[in-house]
Amino acid sequence: MHPTAFLLSRLQFGLTVSFLIIFPSFTIGLAAWLTLLEALHMWTGRPAYCQMLEFWLKIFGVAFGLGVVSGIVMAFQFGSNWSVLARMSDPIEGPLLSYETFTAFALEASFFGVLLFGRSHVSPGFYLVSTAMVATRDVHARRTAR
Repeated sequence: MHPTAFLLSRLQFGLTVSFLIIFPSFTIGLAAWLTLLEALHMWTGRPAYCQMLEFWLKIFGVAFGLGVVSGIVMAFQFGSNWSVLARMSDPIEGPLLSYETFTAFALEASFFGVLLFGRSHVSPGFYLVSTAMVATRDVHARRTAR
């Protein structure tokens, strides 16, 4: 491989990872904050907590979407820029990525859908559980990604 292509591959991957790390870090803390706001709303009944939750939920949705998009780009870069590394680390990386994908789609997407669209369709207790599950899944996914 020509040295400039190698350098450009590293630069592209470094920029993608630098961009990607912002959103998961932000959503981990924000998911826990949303869970706390919903618990406080249920406990005190004050509408201010619900209004704060609705505000921060919109920001969480945008940050979550940007994190997913940048994560997909990073996964494609593993295959295109680092194909030899991907082939050599496939026995380790493959099961971890499939586990991440399964839990993301099965758990987080379901509870995130309830979090975004289900306040009026589910009980308050289940809504609190769904916010807690999004926060738990988010923290768990970042621990397995290390």
